[in-house]
Amino acid sequence: MAYDYEYFKREILALTTIDLNCYKEKQMKRRIDTLISKHKIVGYDKYVQALKTDRALFEEFVSYITINVSEFYRNPEQWKILDTQIIPELIQKFGKNLKVWSAACSTGDEPYSLVMALSRHVPLDHIRIFATDLDKQVIAKAKVGLYSEKSIAAVPEDMKRKYFTQVGPSYKISDAVKARVEFKEHNLLKDTYPSGYHLIVCRNVLIYFTEEAKDEVFRKFCRSLAVGGMLFIGSTEQIMNYKDVGFERKNSFFYQKP
Repeated sequence: MAYDYEYFKREILALTTIDLNCYKEKQMKRRIDTLISKHKIVGYDKYVQALKTDRALFEEFVSYITINVSEFYRNPEQWKILDTQIIPELIQKFGKNLKVWSAACSTGDEPYSLVMALSRHVPLDHIRIFATDLDKQVIAKAKVGLYSEKSIAAVPEDMKRKYFTQVGPSYKISDAVKARVEFKEHNLLKDTYPSGYHLIVCRNVLIYFTEEAKDEVFRKFCRSLAVGGMLFIGSTEQIMNYKDVGFERKNSFFYQKP
């Protein structure tokens, strides 16, 4: 079975450019085995063949393994720090036209939250968010901008009133906010990183990576930041070796390029 999984990883890399060696194997293999069982397919080889011929199955696989779980203002206390401390400091240092990257943005909750957070400090037409994800399906959902009541639960009430419209049981983000975000496909483990950013936000994604892959991503984020720029990470992703990967620690969730 171990040999079969090694074969599977090689086939998936060739098929999707996703390197499963960079993900924690026990965790990822359990997810994939569950997905294969759901379709009553026996063996990795047969599943690979099915992925090559069934587009819907292939897209389900990519969405499933890229673990798209997101919500607006996730961990609100950390967004409060962003609002009251980090954004003002960055504006003072770099001016109102901050260059911001939302990496592994999933269904858009995070970059749209960033637009709203920044709008407390600068006019909307000064805001531009570059948002990327590996999964083009979630990018398509992000561009639609339709969300459940649960996913917007942590949005401040004034922002809900200003930037959301109820559509049946769902809530649609305003075109004014959508217009401030540019979405693009990007693989954190493979593609070239953009540069010169003042703020990079990548939250609750790297916990699924191996320590080696995680360190490499953090080093690349550091190189992508301007001197004095900030990285905002998730609540379970403290960088224990932050000095080794090029950062100074602002607090548990914010790391600055010295």
